Amino acid sequence: MEWKVNRDDDKPLYQQIYEYIEEKISYGEYPPGSLLPSERKLAQQLNVNRMTIAHVYDELQASGLVERKKGSGTRVSSHKWGILPKGVTNWRRYIEGGSFIPSYPLIRRIRGEAKIMENGFNLANGKLSSDLFPTEYLQSVLSKQPFPNDLEYEHSQGLLSLRETIANYVKEYHQIHTTSSSVLITSGAQQALHLITQCLLNPGDAVAIEAPSYCYSLPLFQSAGLRIFGLPVDANGINPDDILTLHEKHKIRMIFLNPTYHSPTGAILSETRRKKVLEISAELGIPIVEDDPVSLLTFEDEQHMPMKSLDRSGNVLYVGSLSKVIGSSLRIGWLIGPQSVINRLADAREQIDFGLSVFPQMIANQFLQSPEYPRHLDFLRYELVERRNEMVTVLHEILGNKVAFTVPKGGLFIWCKINRDVDDQKLVDEGIKHKILFMPGSVYGSPNGYVRLTFAHLKKESIREAVSRFAEVLEQI
Repeated sequence: MEWKVNRDDDKPLYQQIYEYIEEKISYGEYPPGSLLPSERKLAQQLNVNRMTIAHVYDELQASGLVERKKGSGTRVSSHKWGILPKGVTNWRRYIEGGSFIPSYPLIRRIRGEAKIMENGFNLANGKLSSDLFPTEYLQSVLSKQPFPNDLEYEHSQGLLSLRETIANYVKEYHQIHTTSSSVLITSGAQQALHLITQCLLNPGDAVAIEAPSYCYSLPLFQSAGLRIFGLPVDANGINPDDILTLHEKHKIRMIFLNPTYHSPTGAILSETRRKKVLEISAELGIPIVEDDPVSLLTFEDEQHMPMKSLDRSGNVLYVGSLSKVIGSSLRIGWLIGPQSVINRLADAREQIDFGLSVFPQMIANQFLQSPEYPRHLDFLRYELVERRNEMVTVLHEILGNKVAFTVPKGGLFIWCKINRDVDDQKLVDEGIKHKILFMPGSVYGSPNGYVRLTFAHLKKESIREAVSRFAEVLEQI
């Protein structure tokens, strides 16, 4: 095949291939009824991943340009090109419309690969490995959990008993004083962020986020029409003075921070800076959204209290979650803030889905109240320290001065800088060939040459081989 994808083009690979095939059909080079190459064969010809071709063929089918039948392959539609048969919708026009922006293409590709990869290593996943779940306890809870008396819709803010438990939980573990009426139970932390961006901000509003930040990988900010400005992160988190500079230029309306074991760098916002940020927030009247998913996963005796515990002005919206300490599929998160804000967001969430299912709320409520929960936290910290130490050791042994990193004091991952010029797209492509996945820094707003390696998603005995595989990838690019 003479035509090749242009890997230096900003246009996604799947879009280039789609347009190429679309053009061939329009010119009659692929006439109606002709059989297109199989996904595997075309992927080999173009030197791309098979999932990319599957995506292209799905898009062509959605446009009505091809017909797909299991066992018969993919054929150009027998209808005249450009004219869809009666009753067939050109879904592509709809897919490219709408206000909600799709995920970053590189993230979609990594996630797609994770679903089909066999005998590989997933260092991209920001979740716990299955052996870290409290599976036995949760199974016992399920077997003993009484069935609710009715299955009516719960309170729009969530199950009252769980909200009361969360209020006690954040007081005990985080020194945050609140009541159940100021707690909103959400489907994980991301739903809380979605509600905030949709309900408390307007298109065109300027918001400040850390740079780098996992927020760059979330389309919900762009979908809400927000203008995003970065606050550079160093070893001690953001510099509060940068907030003043941004506000003077852009009239910042809200600040989104992940101050403890920041994703992706692992940085900890110092206590001095936390207090200064709160002072600036109060002075300028700018609310802070504090996302705090992993502060309990500390590897030291020192516990870093959330900014919300220092908040005396009610300016901090605190977002917590059980995804990183129990399991992401439980889908239990919460948002704590002024009651008027909670009421507004609860009303919006009720319009969307009438609230979270009662069953995971009941399970979470029982687990958080049980003596098993603190034991689980101790077990989790111990295991994560072991895996962190293993990854630190093998990174030094295998990669040496080829990468630079700071040993994280908590959390789930290590942020690495590759000590030479690399292209993130080529790095990911080569990783997929070697059956190893990782998150490149560009999806978090960093320049090329950074990667986030999750040690929590692999068992300790697999980490050495995974890092060896990553070293092979670096040798090939």
